[in-house]
Amino acid sequence: MEQLGLNDYFENYLNKKSIFKNKRVLQEKYIPSSISHRKQQISQLASMLAPALKVDRPSNLFLYGKTGTGKTLCTKYIFNELSEVCKTKKIALHLIYVNCKLKKVSNTEYRIIAQFAREVGQEIPATGLPTEEVYNRFLKKINEKKQVVILALDEVDRLVSKLGVGDEILYNLTRLNGELDKAQLSIIGISNDLRFMERLDPRVKSSLSEEEIIFPPYNALQIKEILKERAKLAFNSNTISEGVLEKCAAYAAREHGDARRALDLLRVAGEIAERSERHLVTPDDIDKAEEKIERSRILEIARTQPIQSQITLYSIILLSEDNKDGIATGEVFEKYKGICKQCKLPVLTQRRVSDLISELDMLGIIHGRVISKGRYGRTREIYSNIPTSLLEKVKEVLEKEIV
Repeated sequence: MEQLGLNDYFENYLNKKSIFKNKRVLQEKYIPSSISHRKQQISQLASMLAPALKVDRPSNLFLYGKTGTGKTLCTKYIFNELSEVCKTKKIALHLIYVNCKLKKVSNTEYRIIAQFAREVGQEIPATGLPTEEVYNRFLKKINEKKQVVILALDEVDRLVSKLGVGDEILYNLTRLNGELDKAQLSIIGISNDLRFMERLDPRVKSSLSEEEIIFPPYNALQIKEILKERAKLAFNSNTISEGVLEKCAAYAAREHGDARRALDLLRVAGEIAERSERHLVTPDDIDKAEEKIERSRILEIARTQPIQSQITLYSIILLSEDNKDGIATGEVFEKYKGICKQCKLPVLTQRRVSDLISELDMLGIIHGRVISKGRYGRTREIYSNIPTSLLEKVKEVLEKEIV
């Protein structure tokens, strides 16, 4: 496109009828007026948090289930409903939602507690205070009046992994009520990692998971119904061809019932059709969207994994360049140790690194298979699932994050 023709292009774009009626309906931040197939979980969550409306501290909660099963959506939905009631009834309830994978929730205990303090209106300098003082200012701020503070920590497993100090921060948070006389603090932990609780200190586990809610995966039929509801709001009439929603649902059901992925697929397919100047989304657009999202997903996994997982993945990629026949766990551990020493980071045990490899396998970014070595026992052969065309880009992302 020549530069001089841009005005005409943008003018034509503005005058052209869009496939979309309201694209935001397909985006992650959108909170629908009602949530399908999560009535039980919403009822449980509402009943557990309801005591806060009488300024009584609810039990700490732990919500877990795989990605795209509605944990975040239901939490935000309940928070919105609680906020409306609090405004009307003038109830002293402060609701805080923090996504622990975001950059602003950084990788030191100081910065994380400082972020919590800012969420309740207490300014904290970027550096310069003892961590204990940051805790004290956070406590002092929320203890200014009689109120209940509910702190929802989404992807709380990332918080623990980022800190590199185990689960000390969660232990400290769950013990803060002992130092409050006016306010009360409750924590909602949200995690995609079904084994996260197993790795917590027993003291933290008992405090954090006073109540638990499980979010099962959606099946293909449920995902199709969700897509149908959103598509009515998101797209103009007669812009989605037959088979699109079914194919979208099938892809997402294959990915462990991830409704968020289904919505992303539908949105990206619409964008692909619109950029091609077509007024109909076809099943072929879903295939193209799947390929595009998969590339983005791999880069996002590489970018957002905890530092120790990033080093493990980087070790596997480096070893894969010289070995196409599969890599042993021991080889990965030796490479991992060398990188940790170069970066002056703590070295985890080989067993913990093996757990990280299993987590990367679960994400689909690598593949591991157990093979028998006869009398020498069994070992795991590890292969990278990253497309060759993306390897250099992934390495670049990891090098930037690690260094």
